[in-house]
Amino acid sequence: MDFGKQISEMKFYVDFDDCLCETGRAFSVIAERLFGKTVPYEEIRFFDLQDSFELTDEDYAKMMIEAHRPEILLSYEEAPGASRVLNEWIDEGHEVFIITGRPADSYEASRKWLDEHGLERVKLYCLNKYGREFFLTNSDFNLELEDYYKMEFDYAIEDSPMAFKFFDHLPDLKVMVYDRPWNQECELPKSNYSRCVDWEQIREMVNRN
Repeated sequence: MDFGKQISEMKFYVDFDDCLCETGRAFSVIAERLFGKTVPYEEIRFFDLQDSFELTDEDYAKMMIEAHRPEILLSYEEAPGASRVLNEWIDEGHEVFIITGRPADSYEASRKWLDEHGLERVKLYCLNKYGREFFLTNSDFNLELEDYYKMEFDYAIEDSPMAFKFFDHLPDLKVMVYDRPWNQECELPKSNYSRCVDWEQIREMVNRN
């Protein structure tokens, strides 16, 4: 797809997990460590990790608690090239918003991860994308859905098919789907969606004339 237009003062929506960092790879290690579940990253077929790892409700809750401990969040590896590309956009005068479905109590560690990876200038918000019960109200970093839908973006980088519905109100949005095992069988919903294998390809598509 040709994203064609020369960008100027653009706004970028960027998902955190598996767009900025290698969360899925970390979960594969955590599931094996906690439960002896051997599911390589390449075989994680569903965004719903409870299904991918065949976990009980209790074990799934245990895994999510473990995966969101601050020291675990801070250990996640950066997706190659992510911080370089985001900083390039910011240097060009664009705005970058990290819109994450992580629990609100992981904000502090998530903010620290961004800062440690040279992304001090990006804005981070927690949005209740998946109807989970961790949502906090009246916080500076929390986004209510009604507030999110007032925001406008020019580009979005997302890996979760479950999050695509959050783009329906922006018909001109160009969505780059970060290629991951759990979205490879997903049919992209509209012509403004395009699959990208890494941050260099994302960068090229945004900068294409």
